[in-house]
Amino acid sequence: MALDSATTAFLAQMAEAGGPPLHEMSPQEARTMSDGFIELCGPGPEMARVDDITVPGADGHEVPVRVLVPTDDARGVIVYLHGGGWVVGSLDGYDTLGRQLAERTGCAVALVDYRLAPEHGFPSAADDAWTALQWLAANRATYAAADAPLIVGGDSAGGNLAAVVAQRAARENGPELALQFLAYPVIDCDFDTPSYLDPANELMLTRDAMVWFWDLYVPEATDRTRWEAAPINAESLDGVAPAAVLIAEHDVLHDEGRKYAHALRSAGVPVREKVFTGQMHGFFQFVNILPGAKDGMDYVVEAVEDVLAGADIAR
Repeated sequence: MALDSATTAFLAQMAEAGGPPLHEMSPQEARTMSDGFIELCGPGPEMARVDDITVPGADGHEVPVRVLVPTDDARGVIVYLHGGGWVVGSLDGYDTLGRQLAERTGCAVALVDYRLAPEHGFPSAADDAWTALQWLAANRATYAAADAPLIVGGDSAGGNLAAVVAQRAARENGPELALQFLAYPVIDCDFDTPSYLDPANELMLTRDAMVWFWDLYVPEATDRTRWEAAPINAESLDGVAPAAVLIAEHDVLHDEGRKYAHALRSAGVPVREKVFTGQMHGFFQFVNILPGAKDGMDYVVEAVEDVLAGADIAR
C-alpha cells in the first residue's frame, strides 16, 4: 500500500526545507533538527501535576525524568523511553506525546531522559532506562497506588530500550511489568533484511541513518550481538511481559519488529501486533502532525485499557 497522503505531504515539506541527510549531520545538528518538530506538535493536554526529578543511578549518574500525572488517582505508571537512534530526542520533544498518553490512559507517564550517544555509548542508555524503571517501580505510590500496574513503552530506539528492560526484569526478578508496548522498535543489527533493502522504505529513516546510529551507540561489533543491544539475540524470552507491537508498513525496521513479535509469541508471551498500513517509521512520534499518530495512540491506549481491566492482551 502507498504512503498515506498526509505522510507524503509531510515528506515533501521536509524536502523543500532542504539540508543534508541525517547520516551526514553531526550529532548536534541532528538534535537541532529533531527539536524543530517540537513546535509543530504543539502543546499537550494540561496535567494535574508535572514533576521534573532526577533518579539516582548506581554509578553516581542522575537520570532526569519528567512525570506527567493526569489526575490525583492515576490508574498506573507508564515508563516511556523516547526514540531518536540513541543519539537524538529529549523530554521536551516527547512532552506532547507523553501528555496525550497520560490523558488517554489515566496513567502517570514518566519520560526518561537517558544519556545519548556518542558522548555516552552502549550500554549507558540501557542502564539509565533500567535505573529509571527500578526507581519508578519502588516509588510508584508517589504518583499512583502502591500496587498500580507498571508499564514500559517506547518508539524506535526507545522501543529497543523498552524491550531490553522488559527482558532484564524477567531475567533478574525485577519489577513486574503488566505490559510492554513497542513502536517500530530497533531489535537487531542486520542491515540486509528485505525491509532494509527495499528502496520504498528509504523515507524518514534510511539504511544509512541506521548504520550511523549503530556506529555512534554501539561501535564495537562484538557488543552488537549482545541482547542488551539487540534484544532478538536473547537466549530465552520466557517470562517477559505481555507485548503490544506497532509496525510501520514502510520502514527499514519492519522485518525485525515482526520477527521479534513472532519470537515473543513463540516463547509463550501474550502478544498483539499490528502493521499500520500507509505509515512510515516515526509516525507514532508525530502527534498532531500525522493522522497515523492518532491511530497508533488508539492502539496503545486499547492495549493499556485491556491490561488495566485484566483482559487477555493477545490479539
